[in-house]
Amino acid sequence: SHLSSHLSSHLSSHLSLSSTMCQTKKSSTRSPSPSSTEKPMTFPEGDLSAPENAWLKTFDLEKFTKEIADLGKTLEKNQGPADVAHLNKIVLWSNLCALVGIATMGYGVSLVPIVALSTWTFSRWTMIAHHTCHGGYDKIHPNKGRWNRFKFAVGSFWNRLADWFDWMMPEAWNIEHNNRHHYCLSELDDPDLVENNLKEIRALDVSLPVKYLIVFLNMMTWKWAYYAPNTYKELKLAGMRKRGEKIPSHIDPTDALTIRVLLSGESYFYSLWEFISVVAGPYLLIHFFLMPLPLLLLENYTGAVKYTMYTSAVQNLFLAEILTNIHAFVAIVTNHAGDDMYRFRSGCKPYSGSFYLRQVLASVDFTYGSDVIDFMHGWLNYQIEHHMWPSLSMLSYQKAAPIVKEICERHGVPYVHENVFWRVHKTVEIMVGTTSMRWFPVKKEEEFLKIDKRADDIKKGRVKA
Repeated sequence: SHLSSHLSSHLSSHLSLSSTMCQTKKSSTRSPSPSSTEKPMTFPEGDLSAPENAWLKTFDLEKFTKEIADLGKTLEKNQGPADVAHLNKIVLWSNLCALVGIATMGYGVSLVPIVALSTWTFSRWTMIAHHTCHGGYDKIHPNKGRWNRFKFAVGSFWNRLADWFDWMMPEAWNIEHNNRHHYCLSELDDPDLVENNLKEIRALDVSLPVKYLIVFLNMMTWKWAYYAPNTYKELKLAGMRKRGEKIPSHIDPTDALTIRVLLSGESYFYSLWEFISVVAGPYLLIHFFLMPLPLLLLENYTGAVKYTMYTSAVQNLFLAEILTNIHAFVAIVTNHAGDDMYRFRSGCKPYSGSFYLRQVLASVDFTYGSDVIDFMHGWLNYQIEHHMWPSLSMLSYQKAAPIVKEICERHGVPYVHENVFWRVHKTVEIMVGTTSMRWFPVKKEEEFLKIDKRADDIKKGRVKA
């Protein structure tokens, strides 16, 4: 029963951002939901004297913030036709994967259609939808009717089908990822916090090999078993917050809502039937069974044995689904997990000093530098830069990464830049409970939040510099 529960990964704008962002809290406790009578949750203090935190003794948050903020403004100002041309190239590569996969999927089960179909699904989500839904091309793309965060894949079923068709509902992903994850990074309110989402597996009283098997099975199924239902839960939660509805005291909104919870009938937010009919069912039916139907006509035309081409296509599509789950797990779930990644207690103001610092301390960059390498990583190898400035283009992240790394090194800020497969290892160790994430020292967290508040007060004229 644990095989599909509590897996993290790793987004619509139709709901107010302010209704979904984390709220800044001033203590090292987390308050329960408004209607709850439970005591506030306490967190570890964090060890300021630990060797890994020695850089904090001389770190200047204000100077670091100014450099990062100025760089973001420069990057945005320099975006233009080159960024659109680069997007078009990535779209072309993704479409070529689709063409190869669809053209070959009826001719027996083989690696060519499986890899091509898998990469098509992966690239459509992680690069094209991801950066468009963040608004990376809002100001620079000439076709504002499509390549815009308020238009792309949202508003109608046709838009979802034509722009980005996957297990997740785009409006739900926009809330879960673009808002909740990005503005609550590595806090308990982050819906993609691996250590929290895997707490049941971490605490499971079984041998390590069994835990590793559970994680591997989740790797092959996590998009539909965890991510699709949990993103839809976040959409429901955002609606409740906007309407001012209280969450019952027995419901913990930070718990992951998985397919296991839906099958057990324990979901408070929506039913299994709603999930099937609205979220996952259309993709299951159209992508896996209706899309290959023209092969039945091709069988009649070529004289092939009846149903052989159609059956081969369906088999290839399902095998590609397993592969694209693994590919996405490797590139996405590993972005913010490991025993060298920090956790935080309180929310912070977007684009404040604490915000910029946290994006570095709770994110990992993988190998980067060329379009081919970046394409195979789904452009998720620039997580530090992407989390600092979520609404930039893919090309801007390529330009930004070496500069951000140099700024961090000069200020002593730990900038993690490692091979993605090493990060898989570190993530899995968090999942099975053999290692744990770091807690940022509470004294420094509170100190930096005070600095943020003063900077905001000065900016808004509430106090003098």
